[in-house]
Amino acid sequence: MKFAKPKLSKILEILFFLLIMALTFYAVFSRNDLSEIISSVRRLNPFYLLCAVFSAVFFVCMEGFMIWYLLRLTEKQISLLRCFSYSFIGFFFSGITPSATGGQPAQLLAMRKDHIPMGSATLSLMAVAVLYKLVLVLIGFGLLLFWKKGLSAYLGNYMAFYYLGIFLNGLLVVLLLLFMVHGNWMENLLSRIEAFCIKIRLCQPSEQRKEAFHHLVSDYQETLHFLLAHKGIILFTALCTFFQRCSLFLLTWFIYRGLGLSGCGPLLVMALQASVYISVDMLPLPGSQGISELMYISVFAPVFTDTLLASSMCVTRGLSFYFLLAIGACTALFYKISPYSQSR
Repeated sequence: MKFAKPKLSKILEILFFLLIMALTFYAVFSRNDLSEIISSVRRLNPFYLLCAVFSAVFFVCMEGFMIWYLLRLTEKQISLLRCFSYSFIGFFFSGITPSATGGQPAQLLAMRKDHIPMGSATLSLMAVAVLYKLVLVLIGFGLLLFWKKGLSAYLGNYMAFYYLGIFLNGLLVVLLLLFMVHGNWMENLLSRIEAFCIKIRLCQPSEQRKEAFHHLVSDYQETLHFLLAHKGIILFTALCTFFQRCSLFLLTWFIYRGLGLSGCGPLLVMALQASVYISVDMLPLPGSQGISELMYISVFAPVFTDTLLASSMCVTRGLSFYFLLAIGACTALFYKISPYSQSR
């Protein structure tokens, strides 16, 4: 397969990702004894480490299961293993692009290579994406409603990031719903924004862009019809999404127990990890690198001992992000999908 020549923006994206990763590693290891971290990791209970690995893989595979479950409504012969692959590809490209913008385009490209009709692929991915964000927002509001004092105590100065995360995720859900319910109005709004940008010379007129706006609105309206026509199936998918989210939050508790610590129950650790995830999810940093680690060190300081805090963070982030990123990279390589092929 011939890839398009790399664009400057794609090269800068990759360089930015590598720079953030290098700075993150430096910030972590320059303030902590590397030999002590390695020693702590080696003492991890193998059973809990295995549970943590399973939780990480389950998180990605659960998305693949939901894609498969929804695709089977129209594509009876679709393979579950293939859908797991789409999920890992999506995780990889989401992880290396700001605000996770590269995931769905890469998944659609992989599905096209497998000759899955774009209509079915788009519907399943959009339904999963809408439920994914909606469940996160509901979890975030639930924590605020039932545990606001606890959140404030543990998050401290990072509480502002939590409110920002709730706001941005909630705003995105509202916009998606507006696209579904008031598609014509939103398409008109996009056209007016485009006209204003053209007027102040931020962009040039483009018929292709107008078509893209129209297709975007049409896709979301079709997704709404799909959701309304399959309420029971969507409810089951939303439940799966909730368990998928919880699996990633539970991973931290497995690391906590694996390091020989006790005293904090799984609900507390999961709630804290959820608060970190919600706070950084929409920030324009690839993989939320840097801010995730800083928040983890601050929020989990009362949970882990001083000597084990950095070790727990390294293992938790290593499994929940870098480990899955590596699997996703191998999967994308198997499909011969590169960051440059998406620009074709």
